[in-house]
Amino acid sequence: MIAYKSVDDYISSFPPEKQLLLEKIRATIRKASPAAEEMISYGMPAYKLLGPLVYFGAAKNHIGLYHASAGMEIFSKDLEKYKTSKGAIQFPLDQKLPVALIEKIVRFRVKENEAKWVEKKVVSSK
Repeated sequence: MIAYKSVDDYISSFPPEKQLLLEKIRATIRKASPAAEEMISYGMPAYKLLGPLVYFGAAKNHIGLYHASAGMEIFSKDLEKYKTSKGAIQFPLDQKLPVALIEKIVRFRVKENEAKWVEKKVVSSK
């Protein structure tokens, strides 16, 4: 696995057409969660806000969004046309990137992390 130093480094390692998609997903995540910390984790771009938020990465035929949350069930109707697994979604390169859906998922993950953080604070204060 290549050890990328930054998200910019990761994105620039791909051909221009993939770079555009990766920059679009990056901008969407930043818009949905401007306070999230951007980093490389598990060899791909990652975002953290009160814990892991989302990851994304490019593959040969898709862009993957990884978020491992209950959102898979909540967004199941929106995700019907995409290949999914427990916590991953594959957006095919030959289809338009669903920016609005990605933004909804990230906002959901922010709320999920905030709720977990509040719950931990309540439990630890007892």
